[in-house]
Amino acid sequence: MMSDSNNEPARSRRRRQRRSYALLILAAGMLAFGVAAGTLYYVLRPTTLRIAVGPAGSEDQKLIQLMAQTFAREGSSVRLSVVTTEGTAESIALFTAGKADLAVARGDLNLPENAESVAILRKNVVVLWAPSGLPAKGSKKQPTPKIKSLEELAGHRVGVIGRTQANVTLLRSILKESGINPDKVTISQFATDKIGEMAKDQSVDAFMAVGPLKSKITVDAIAATAVVRGEPKFLPIDVADAIAKKNPVYESEEIPASIFGSSPQRPEDKVDTVAINHLIIAPKSLSDTAVATFARQLFTNRQQLARELPTASQIEKPDTDKDAALPAHAGAAAYIDGNERTFLEKYTDYIWFAVLILSGLGSVGAWFKHYWNRDEREVYVGHRDELLDLISRVRKAETPDELAEMQNTADGILRHALDCYDDGAVEDGDLSVIGLALEQFHHAVADRRVVLAAAAGAVDAPRIRVG
Repeated sequence: MMSDSNNEPARSRRRRQRRSYALLILAAGMLAFGVAAGTLYYVLRPTTLRIAVGPAGSEDQKLIQLMAQTFAREGSSVRLSVVTTEGTAESIALFTAGKADLAVARGDLNLPENAESVAILRKNVVVLWAPSGLPAKGSKKQPTPKIKSLEELAGHRVGVIGRTQANVTLLRSILKESGINPDKVTISQFATDKIGEMAKDQSVDAFMAVGPLKSKITVDAIAATAVVRGEPKFLPIDVADAIAKKNPVYESEEIPASIFGSSPQRPEDKVDTVAINHLIIAPKSLSDTAVATFARQLFTNRQQLARELPTASQIEKPDTDKDAALPAHAGAAAYIDGNERTFLEKYTDYIWFAVLILSGLGSVGAWFKHYWNRDEREVYVGHRDELLDLISRVRKAETPDELAEMQNTADGILRHALDCYDDGAVEDGDLSVIGLALEQFHHAVADRRVVLAAAAGAVDAPRIRVG
């Protein structure tokens, strides 16, 4: 039979086991919470993309800097880290070396093979014009320009605004496509801060600027040459369509009438020309999600950016056709075409994998729990059998003291059964079995007490009659 002194060490051991099991559960819970929190932080943390742009103080650099400030101010999920360079060539070099995630570049430059477009910052158009000469003193008749068309540039000198070699390469391509030997045209480059010097140079017979429509540099250059050399004669590029078809990085474009001035009209009528996209590029390997999010932020905030910097109004979406000269990045194309995947679509496989892992962990935990409680369950089975034996012994008890001792033993069995239930070693059905056995035990005790009381009365009765 069980005694309190024998049960106390066992109960202490079970309490220690329960505490250990509770600590294990707590540690597992904290680990699961840490993993979930870490995963959530990893998924939701802002992504910072390095973007190369230059030179410092240029319109491109100002625009990208404004984007970075706007995204940071609004707490956007994609942020920009601006890497200021000396110009497009250095920006592309950093991009190629993997030191920049994005770069601002012209579409007609020698871009890396893995470069794809994210957004068009603006369209640069080619503007060619020749001075008509100043009218003679006292004469109201405007002189006739010496050069009236592109074909007449042979044997003359063209002043190109900007130091980039890309402008010279583009002019030579235009001349060649127009049937003019580029070697018969002298090309001189002038920095953007040397426009006045260029306008006064009488050896320059025509001028070329490459920039967005309404570009201040182009407008100022046309105005400067008009003051010094007379009203400009704009030279159309009649082969613009042919150039665009042969080299898709170029586009055929029209310069609207009066875009550079309305009094007098500059030009008087629309002029055919060639356009080049100035864009943001990203490597094909860059995350689709990051690029799609960046594109969404950019086009969502375009109007706000334009209020602070008017050049932002020229931002356009890239061509998403697969046969485009510079294909759009898959992330940008997904946003533009409305094919972005939702969170569940992107992470369904991971979610199901996590569910399977958790299910497996649950099964392993259940096995460990069963293994952990195997000793308690064996003791429980032994106590259950002992309780059934007690029922048999109750019917043979000779004194109330024996019954009381058996009841103490039954109480200990019940206490241990409840401990096992709290520890998870036994289930509701097992506890019901103990309850049924205890009920039978108490009925047997009650019946035995009646029998013992009756026997005691039968013994005492003759003694009373003798007295």
